[in-house]
Amino acid sequence: MPIGGNDEDMTSTAQRPTPTRPLQALRDRVLRVAELATTPLLPTDFVDLVAPLRSGAALRARVEAVHRETRDAATIVLRPGRGWRGHTPGQYVRLGVDVDGVRLWRAYSVTSRLGGADGCISITVKAIPGGTVSNHLVHATAPGTVVQLDQAAGEFVLPEARPAKALFVTAGSGITPVMGMLRNHPELTDVVLVHSAPTADDVVFGAELRALAGTGRIRLVEQHTDRAGQLDAAAVAAHVPDVAERATFACGPVAMLEALEAHWGAAGLADRLHTERFRPTVLVTGEGGTVTFTGSGATLAADGRTPILDAAEQAGVLMPSGCRMGICFGCVLPLREGAVRDLRNGELTTAAPGDGVLVQTCVSAAAGACAIDH
Repeated sequence: MPIGGNDEDMTSTAQRPTPTRPLQALRDRVLRVAELATTPLLPTDFVDLVAPLRSGAALRARVEAVHRETRDAATIVLRPGRGWRGHTPGQYVRLGVDVDGVRLWRAYSVTSRLGGADGCISITVKAIPGGTVSNHLVHATAPGTVVQLDQAAGEFVLPEARPAKALFVTAGSGITPVMGMLRNHPELTDVVLVHSAPTADDVVFGAELRALAGTGRIRLVEQHTDRAGQLDAAAVAAHVPDVAERATFACGPVAMLEALEAHWGAAGLADRLHTERFRPTVLVTGEGGTVTFTGSGATLAADGRTPILDAAEQAGVLMPSGCRMGICFGCVLPLREGAVRDLRNGELTTAAPGDGVLVQTCVSAAAGACAIDH
């Protein structure tokens, strides 16, 4: 109760008309006028230019720093937007990176320590020959760059009941999720890490890993393939005589993982092996293409000028939409695979199989074969 107030004052105040509704109505009218003036963009699109990490916006991150790790690898420090929900060590995030007008999505493991005072996270990227996104991030990304960000995902994490003895087998950039675990799980006291790289200088986090080995925190086995050849399952087992007693976590090239799975399976240890695969992404883009709706199984041919929403409705596919009633984003659906072009600015958005990148079907046209989750 306000100081000096009484019941009579409170009653008379309650009976007065509140200004809330007129103000809200005025605000709504102003927003509608703004939307008409900025069509096909929304006023929030302009707000995003100056406050891309704001609460309520699509999740993004700003590059705060780029730290060189090796000649072809770098750690990218990211400040996530306010919608970021955190991660479990070993998980990955998907970044949407604009390269030459094309938005490309790639997945990278989170390598930072949890609970940093600055609220930032980091990913570590190894540039691969011909890799558009990895080379762009490692060699051409500057602090201040804003990227699209998905929430953390993935099951390549330690179990709640930590293993008494752990073995990590990695090659190349496969070390990245494991480094996320090592940095955040000091309770692991009996750890062997077997890592493969072309040379000693090519070992990502080499200095940090060797320092951990120097303190006795881990036992580190490095295999440099330029002189010792490729790491195989038999060599791993030879380096680790008590492998049957260890929970094994492996990440690296598919061929290495398949060899480990076969060897562990033959030894009756398949349930002790946990793997994480990094898949390559190869997409063919163009003007128009076949649109498949994964839920109904409907398929249609669409040109590169007609929004997917319109093309689908013309083909008799019932689509979610509130666009014609002034309700924006009612038509948003996950792009599971393929590529679409934003008709407002010409930008491409791509998705690897199963990704589920959200797109607005009212302003997106097929840019090659694509699959929409609907």
